Order: sequence, then C-alpha cells, then structure tokens
Amino acid sequence: MLTLDMVREAQEALQGIARRTPLDPAPRLGENIYIKAENLQLTGAFKLRGAYNKIRSLTPEEAKRGVVACSAGNHAQGIALSASRLGIKSVICMPAGAPISKVEATRSYGAEVVLVPGVYDDAAAEAERLVREEGYTFAHPFNDPLVIAGQGTIGLEILEQLPDVEQIVVPIGGGGLISGIAFVVKSLKPECRIVGVQAAGAASMYLSRHAGGPTELRSVATIADGIAVKKPGDLTFALCQQYVDEIVTVSEDEIASAILALMEVQKTVAEGAGATSVAAVMFGKVDVSSRKTVCVVSGGNVDVTTLSRIITKGLSKAGRIAEITTKVVDKPGSLLQMLKVVADSGANILSIAHSREDRHSDVGACMVSMVLETRDTAHVEKIRQDLTALGYHLEE
Repeated sequence: MLTLDMVREAQEALQGIARRTPLDPAPRLGENIYIKAENLQLTGAFKLRGAYNKIRSLTPEEAKRGVVACSAGNHAQGIALSASRLGIKSVICMPAGAPISKVEATRSYGAEVVLVPGVYDDAAAEAERLVREEGYTFAHPFNDPLVIAGQGTIGLEILEQLPDVEQIVVPIGGGGLISGIAFVVKSLKPECRIVGVQAAGAASMYLSRHAGGPTELRSVATIADGIAVKKPGDLTFALCQQYVDEIVTVSEDEIASAILALMEVQKTVAEGAGATSVAAVMFGKVDVSSRKTVCVVSGGNVDVTTLSRIITKGLSKAGRIAEITTKVVDKPGSLLQMLKVVADSGANILSIAHSREDRHSDVGACMVSMVLETRDTAHVEKIRQDLTALGYHLEE
C-alpha cells in the first residue's frame, strides 16, 4: 500500500544521498516548458531514489543474504551504489545489450554484474532464479511500493519548486517513475495533468491501458533502452489507471531529435528514455499551449557511441545533414558543375564518394554520393531542386 507518509519518509531518508535536481525553464522548447533534470542525479538517473529507499528498508536478515536486481542500467547503478553505501552485497542481472557505459558504471559501484541474453524481462527471469536458488532478496525496478515511494519524491520536489505547475510529462517503462509522481501530485494537487510517454517500439503500458490490464509485448525495439519493458507491473498499471490522465507514444526519430534539442538548447545530455518527455512536447503529442508543463528528463546515461549515432540521426531528421546521390557524366568539369551548385547554396560537403564501377551507373557515367551539412529541410530541398533543374537525376 502506497501512502504519502511513505513518500515523505523516503524524502527524509534520501537527504545527503540523492540530489535535489534542478527544475529550469526551457523557453526555446516552448513558452510554458520546464525541465526537471533527473539526468543530473547522482548515478545519472532518477533510479537512485527508489533503489536506496528499498535497500534501506531491508531487514537485518535480508541485508545479510544480499540483494539481486534486474535492470537495463539505471536501476542497476542505483542498487549497486545504495548497497555499497549500506555495506550489502548486490548482484545485478543486466540485458547483454545494455550500453557498455552502464555495465561498467554498475561494476564500479561495487556490484557483481551478470549479463543475460535478451531484454529486461529475460534479465528478470535470471534474477528470480537467483532468488530461489541463492536466497537473495529481489529489488524490483518498478513494481514495489518502496521503490515507487522513492520515485515519488520527484513529485514532491516539483510541487515545491514550481507550485503552480499545471501538467507533468513523464517517461514510462515499467511505470515506477510515473506511478510515484502521479500518486503524489494527484494526492496534493488533483487538477494537475499527468501525461506518460512511451517509445512506440516498447509501448507496453500504452497497450495495456487500452487492453484493460497488464499486457506483454512479444518484443521491444527502441533506442530508449531504459524504458524497453515488455510488460508493466500489476501495481504500476493500477496506479497509472487511477492517476495518469493520458499516455502517448513517440517515434525513434522524434526521440533522436529531442536528444539533439536538449543538447543544443538546454546544454544537457539525455539518454533516449529521458528524452521521450521532451519529444512528446516537441512533436505536438501533448498540448502545452495553455499549461505550465514540466518535462521529467529521467536520465542521461547514454553510451558515447550510441550518442554519436543518435546525434547523426537527429541532424538528419532536422535536415542538418543530407545525403544526395546522382549520376554524373564521366567527363572533365561535370563534377565541378555539381559541386558549384552545392557551394553556391551555402552547404558544406562532409564527404563525397565517386564511383565508375557502380552497378547503377551507365557506360560513360559515374555515381556520385555526397553527405552535406545543411541548415534545414528547406535548404536540402532547394539544393535538390537546383540540381534537378540542371538535369541531374537524384536518387530518392
């Protein structure tokens, strides 16, 4: 049973452990938009709050046996750090595809890491086996009242930092974060709207809501690995049904664009899961025209190589990077004429490939592919129109 007293007790216990993260306006994202930056939390994500609240509540006997948890990375780091602070052994089962940065960070906090083939739910099955066979206490990442109470402290902070908040947009994986925030905010300020956001490729809570009960997906696929959960918990589902006003989904391109916008506009790094709330606002999935809206950026633990790919995808989506491929007559000056169009447009050539042997090229012609740095989609379209007007046949 979740109560406000549990959340307030968690807030007291977390003093000196978890940071009170900033809540800042984001005027370039929207007039009424604010960012609750849990990506600046110790361990880089909100999960520390619920993890510590769970670990501190273990009985002496449970603490002696140790804890096991399953996580894509953020809960893992929260449990590992909390257990280390309290002198308790921790074993973390992580999906084998979890970002290397999260795996290494979890180890650095003192946990034993077990990599399990598959996704979160496969790691959960291995954790359950260790509970049965080794006697560990299982620290569930979301379907636990103590964990939810810890995450609910974010709701208390938002109400303290922005008392006139009218809407809060929250990422959803298994539902622990939004359950805690929604329970607290609806209990203290029921008129405030709570909107959940899921990646379209891992929309288990969204589909469960429409199905009327927790529904398991056959598979999940998203760059937002922190919310790639096949099935929500029964407790989190019930809390979402009672306290969450709406759940929306965002695409991979929209998530990538939001990560890029947070970097450029807010000067902050968010992982895919953390950026979903901003993506929902940026692409009109949530009405923010007349409401003071807080977007919870839940984490920033993104692998550098993954971030590089996401930035490239975001730039491409925004028309800031474009690839143009066309046939060019294989004679002196032909390539120069094409490059002059690009130069005159103000675009910058990042790379160019020139091939006579391409199977799509005719005898006496060659294929040229350029990657350009451009201003926006209108700029890209103008370059394509100018090249087409000169007789170049561009590939789509």
